[in-house]
Parts: sequence; C-alpha cells; structure tokens
Amino acid sequence: MMRKTVEITGVPVDHVTMEQALERVKQFLQEDRVHTVYTPNAEIMMDARRNPEFKKILCSADLCIADGAGVVLASRILGRPLPEKVAGIDLSRNIFTLDIGRKLRVYLFGGKPGIAETAAENILKDNNNVEIVGCRNGYFSKEEEPEIVKSIAAANPDLLLVALGKIKQESFIYNHRDELNSRVCIGVGGTLDVIAGKATLAPEFFRRHGLEWLYRLYKEPKRFIRMLDLPKYVILTLAIKLRIKK
Repeated sequence: MMRKTVEITGVPVDHVTMEQALERVKQFLQEDRVHTVYTPNAEIMMDARRNPEFKKILCSADLCIADGAGVVLASRILGRPLPEKVAGIDLSRNIFTLDIGRKLRVYLFGGKPGIAETAAENILKDNNNVEIVGCRNGYFSKEEEPEIVKSIAAANPDLLLVALGKIKQESFIYNHRDELNSRVCIGVGGTLDVIAGKATLAPEFFRRHGLEWLYRLYKEPKRFIRMLDLPKYVILTLAIKLRIKK
C-alpha cells in the first residue's frame, strides 16, 4: 500500500481517513515485524518543535495520525488538507473490532495501578475477538524498564497500547521497538482511563466541531498554560505559510 503523508510543521502526518488508518493497521498485523503508530495533536506537535529528539521519533512512525483538530486546521492553512481527524482512542477501539482471522492479542501498559486491568475487563465485555495477554501500570523506575520490556515481549502481543503520557510513551516505544515483540505499538495517552471509565470524552458536539480543547479547559482549568500551545501552533503554521508565499 502506497503511503501518502503531508508534512506539517516538520512532521509527516499520514493522509488517511479512519477507515484507511484501520486498513493500514490490519496490514501491519499481518506482517511479522514491529510497526509504530503515533497520534500527535497540536500540543504534541509543539513539543516536537521544541525537542528535536522527540521530532525524530514522530518522524520515524509507520503511521502518524492527526489526533487533533489543530493539526487538521494546520494542514488546511498550509494548503495540504488532511481528510479528517483520526483520534487515537477511536482508532484503538476500532482495532479491537478488526477481523484478523483469530483473536487479537492485546497488551495494556500504562495508567495508574488498576486502570489497565479495569480497561481490560471492559474491552473483553465489548469484544469477543480480543485476548488480553498482559496488563501493567505506568509507574516504574528506570531500573525496572528492562524487566517490563521482557515481560511484554514474552506475552507476544499483536497490539501494544502504551499510555504513559506524551513524549514518555513515544520514547518508550521508539527506544524498545526492536525488543517488544509486538506487531503494532501505539502511544495512546489517556485512552486506558477512558476505556476504564475513569475519564470521559468530550460530548459528541465538541468532538465533531474540533472543540475538545474547550471542553477539557472547562473541566480542568489548570490545563490553561498547556492549552496555550494550540494558538501558538496556529500562529506558527500561519508564519510558515507566509514564508512559503515569499
């Protein structure tokens, strides 16, 4: 399958719909090697702008999807429009429903103690073609990391969902990609919290109109400083657009 990407503020983002992203993941699951999937929003794109090492990690993805309206807006400003937002949590849930001819072996890594296990119960409740082969919370020391990697590799998952928060989860996947023995590794942020019922998604109106950031700010006003990355990202994109015109 020919890969089509759009470069947005220095990071190649895949020009895919949700359906096409799922087809790509289904193909990955048939191939006997690791595939990395990253899901940047505007905040993560700004992190990549400030952190060259993190940018290199995003650029190395086998699939990089626009997990935020800000990234889709940036693509339109630059005249390279992406077809739609492909949210990481929606992609993960849709992967559970894929027919790969056998049970999908899934490992859940991250979140507070107990979150991965609760998420596992809910996944199994809704999907009879999934097998949970391991759960591990996201609290660990550097010294424990090699043992965690060995444990994941021994479980031989098809799909590894890593929910350690931005930068940390992508770095973990990138640094251990050749040891994890998983066909698809995805950095999923707060996805396990939502699946476990410990966090809620924005109402459909906000999600459909790209206003999750507003809902999250309303629910968590302390995120205000972090949320400033969204207007900064739009301004950065406009500046790039002006440079291109010149």
